[in-house]
Amino acid sequence: MPTILVTGGAGYIGSVLVPELLRLGHGVTVIDNFRYQQTSLLDCCHFHRFRLIRGDARDIKLVKGEMKAAEYIFPLACLTGAPLCNQQPKEAAEVNREAINTLLRFKESWQRIIFPTTNSGYGIGQGGIECDENSPLKPMSYYGRLKVEAENEVAKYENTLRFRLATTFGISPRMRLDLLVNDFVYRAITDKFVVLYEAHFKRNYIHVRDIARAFLHGMENFETMKGQAYNVGLNEVNLSKLELCREIKKQIPDFYFHEAEIGKDPDQRNYIVSNAKIEAIGFRPQVSLQQGIAELIIGYQIIRRNQFSNV
Repeated sequence: MPTILVTGGAGYIGSVLVPELLRLGHGVTVIDNFRYQQTSLLDCCHFHRFRLIRGDARDIKLVKGEMKAAEYIFPLACLTGAPLCNQQPKEAAEVNREAINTLLRFKESWQRIIFPTTNSGYGIGQGGIECDENSPLKPMSYYGRLKVEAENEVAKYENTLRFRLATTFGISPRMRLDLLVNDFVYRAITDKFVVLYEAHFKRNYIHVRDIARAFLHGMENFETMKGQAYNVGLNEVNLSKLELCREIKKQIPDFYFHEAEIGKDPDQRNYIVSNAKIEAIGFRPQVSLQQGIAELIIGYQIIRRNQFSNV
């Protein structure tokens, strides 16, 4: 079984992906600085092929040493989202772009990188036209620009694969409440209302467990998929904020939402996305938006906002 290095492996995606990799018998080394004081990956400590290093993805000596034996490298370490990157621009550039360049610089030709980026790189799409992997990348936020710059560098190297992830939702051991679906469901439960601005802005969505499945699919089909980018999202869920609220209301009937002219989305993403390319090679998401909402409703009986946010 391959050995895998995961930077940021105790984060929102890594906390779901790493246990799956270990259950399949892979050896996994995680580097994470636990910046949010999370306790994710405690459920992995009994796996004999699991190594955990409390360190920083920007530590060149550490990363160079740990990547030597890794057949696969998953660079999940990231300052995620436009608000956080705007607040900490220097650290965002170091983690989201420069740390990726470090991995590429020391990567051997036989080593394989599966790199997750964001489909927010599409920026503002063309009305009614689906963005596919050949659509121009026009990120509107600093976060989006950093991720596109990193992806462009990854694309120059052999044995690499890029996933352009839709807006993620769902429960993770390292939970995030600042993601759109997660946020709106939380507000529907706790506040019973949300005021929408730019309610017509559309985006695509994907459950965090399906992202983990996409990584496994990428490993199983690496020779077919390498050297390319793939959108990863739910094809049937290109929804505006208003349409998302209507979906949530189906399960939380007393949820009230209202449109207002004030406010501005810091990411300014507004597009619809085609995920046909990855579906054509056999990947199908398994968790619907409605299933994810139902899961969040249960999960929010346990957690509260002050513990689980990036900003």
